[in-house]
Amino acid sequence: MKHGPRYRVPFRRRKVSKTDYRKRKRLLKSGLPRAIVRRSNMYVRVQFATFDMGGDLIVASAISKELDSLGWKHSKKNAPAAYLTGYLAGKRASKAGVDKAVLDIGLYNPTKDSRVFATLRGIVDAGVSVPHSEDILPDDDRIRGKNIDEKMGSDFDKVLKKMEAE
Repeated sequence: MKHGPRYRVPFRRRKVSKTDYRKRKRLLKSGLPRAIVRRSNMYVRVQFATFDMGGDLIVASAISKELDSLGWKHSKKNAPAAYLTGYLAGKRASKAGVDKAVLDIGLYNPTKDSRVFATLRGIVDAGVSVPHSEDILPDDDRIRGKNIDEKMGSDFDKVLKKMEAE
């Protein structure tokens, strides 16, 4: 273990590789709410947060587990579910008054056509402006799940219509 008068112990969340504080500082300097996208082995979670000295304030959020109540019968962790979760969170954020945000993907490596960017496309299609490049977003066939199952496209449309009706 390192020791000595000049050694500085890193922050706890940095030691366990959960937070990149330099990246977080750059995102907070923008002054915009953050669209936080996190994925687990089972779900995708999207939160819109604003900075406060006492801690971040969550303005709107959605988790792919909520798609069950809208009639989604497929996996909650694939690209179509990520898109629908981003779309749901974007609709809730626009109702809460968020019209611009900056994407916060945490420690994930940005990979073209990934679930994180499928979520970003859902957020943008819901009406929230997020700066991004068009070539990182997945195409329509991947968003509708045609690479997974042919029936998924019709189920996708049904859930999307229910979200628009709300």
